[in-house]
Amino acid sequence: MAEKKIDIASPILSRNERLAQELRERFASSGTFVVNVLSSPGSGKTSTILAINERLRDVHGLSCAVIEGDIASDVDAITMKEAGMPAIQINTGGLCHLEGNMIREAVDALDAGVGLDTIDVIFIENVGNLVCPVDFDLGEDLSVMILSVPEGDDKPLKYPGIFQHAGAILLNKIDVAPAFDFDLEGFSATLDDLNPEAPRFQVSATRGTGMDDWVAWLAARIAERRA
Repeated sequence: MAEKKIDIASPILSRNERLAQELRERFASSGTFVVNVLSSPGSGKTSTILAINERLRDVHGLSCAVIEGDIASDVDAITMKEAGMPAIQINTGGLCHLEGNMIREAVDALDAGVGLDTIDVIFIENVGNLVCPVDFDLGEDLSVMILSVPEGDDKPLKYPGIFQHAGAILLNKIDVAPAFDFDLEGFSATLDDLNPEAPRFQVSATRGTGMDDWVAWLAARIAERRA
């Protein structure tokens, strides 16, 4: 008997696309700008979101919330709440990415807790992974890829999809660049080939280097969306 191939990916992705569109319409209705933050583990997603929140709040008068995606634990959600941000934790139980149905439940919880229309910006801190999250639209306005200097300049060559997908690219931990053999020129040249349109920022989330320029760019995108 001939083998029968069953493609389970197509219906899963199709359902996710429908959910993403529903989420996008919901965010548009509430005036909430959504940022999907992508990276590998340890790149500094949490510290970057904390630094962005501080500037969006204090300089631009915007309120932020976070949806945290992790395989296990609620450590990051607790950190966000301690910084004054409403935060919802999603534990995927082994799944390497977030999906639309998870985000819908998290948004329902935010809406019930503080009211979605009181939130100017939601950061979705996706599961640390350089492959799977790219395939799942979450209704976001912007996807941001964070690479840290210690990870190496070759990551765009090894994982081109996530860099091509990004609407903005942050090179984090730039303050430790002298201690690592990171080829900035080679890294930039690779991005010129993969995604020449996405703006790039060299930052240190913990020390503040480059963060003002990056947040000013982000705030301008938020203002454009509202307009």
